[in-house]
Amino acid sequence: MNQGAGATRRQAGWLQAAQHRGLLSGLLWPVSLVYRGLMGIRRRLYAMGVLQVHRLDVPVIVVGNVVVGGAGKTPCTIALVNHLSAQGWRPGVVSRGHGRQSVGVAAVQAASSATEVGDEPLLMHRRTGVPVCVASRRADAARALLAAHPHVNVLVCDDGLQHLALGRDLAIVVFDDRGVGNGWTLPAGLLREPWPPRPGAPFRPDMVLRQTREGGTGSTVDAVDMPAFNAVRRLAADAIGPQGQRMPLAQLQGEPVTAVAGIARPRVFFDMLRDRGLAPVQEVPLPDHADPTAYAEVLRGAGHVLVCTEKDAVKLFPLMPPDGPRQAWAVPLELQPDPAFFAAVDAHLAALQTRR
Repeated sequence: MNQGAGATRRQAGWLQAAQHRGLLSGLLWPVSLVYRGLMGIRRRLYAMGVLQVHRLDVPVIVVGNVVVGGAGKTPCTIALVNHLSAQGWRPGVVSRGHGRQSVGVAAVQAASSATEVGDEPLLMHRRTGVPVCVASRRADAARALLAAHPHVNVLVCDDGLQHLALGRDLAIVVFDDRGVGNGWTLPAGLLREPWPPRPGAPFRPDMVLRQTREGGTGSTVDAVDMPAFNAVRRLAADAIGPQGQRMPLAQLQGEPVTAVAGIARPRVFFDMLRDRGLAPVQEVPLPDHADPTAYAEVLRGAGHVLVCTEKDAVKLFPLMPPDGPRQAWAVPLELQPDPAFFAAVDAHLAALQTRR
């Protein structure tokens, strides 16, 4: 627990420092120029065809971000997949599967473990019910998914904005309330690539989705001449138990709870719980994609009802004995984009079908 807590504090400290152009960022700025140059060379090699871009026979929608530390890609992917299904599409999802200990291509099943396929792919499969496949090379995952599920007619690539080897037909970049941080690239800032991209730049995103917490201030990210839309994220009204049981989150108001979050920014989840009237007596921040052993330690040390994110629940709930005394609840995160966002996606896909 101490090692995990130390890693979480270091991660939070760096994320905070990268919001401003202070001493640490200034010292790292020369290194960021090298990083930026290498990323630019890599992008040009793909654009020139020196490095291969794999095109597929179905439309590919990429959802990603240009800042590190979690900007809401997974909730966006879930909302987008559910919308596509409602519109009559038959979507599938491909992802790298961060945090998994398996290698090669793996199909996500309802009974899969986070160790096998990664916590976010497992969550996306359970929330959407669509086929999900993971691999370090997204193109390999995409081909395997289409071979196993030939009915799939659109693919959504989670966290694939910088994975240029998989051809994309629509690229959506997601921002949260941090915007672009201090505006510098890694490691001096939060940016994985320069923002905003210059007009005509290869692999330039097609649209921007700016997320904000319910009741918070919106992002002021410069979208240049790209279509930009807003989305509100909030905690669901009901919490979900290990056996799928539901309980109004409001029932935990005034109760002593231990809040657990193994995400990029645990503090955001803790703050959102307080916004909904909960007052955790203990907060346990864990590293993003934390190992299941960290959750086992939480179970041993917590003395109250546990409240966690859905992403944590895929690793925490399997550790709980069905007849044990400990209660645990996962609180889903809901994302509500502007209706215009989905309309823009629909229009893009309709135009793509016409061209094909």
